[in-house]
Amino acid sequence: MPIIVNLDVMMAKRKMSLNELCEAVDITLVNLSKLKTGKVKAIRFSTLESVCAALDCQPGDLLEYTKEEE
Repeated sequence: MPIIVNLDVMMAKRKMSLNELCEAVDITLVNLSKLKTGKVKAIRFSTLESVCAALDCQPGDLLEYTKEEE
């Protein structure tokens, strides 16, 4: 998939654990874990907004586009 989720990078920069982020955004640990590992096909804007607010970042800090190798 050409979209890379850099949630783990932002969490490390903010020194926040997955459990802390889970409590801050009120999203289940399982769903945040899937987002962190990039095993999701979509993300709601409301979820993205909550994560950005908790990590004090922009959506572009979390999501990255790369071209697929052919």
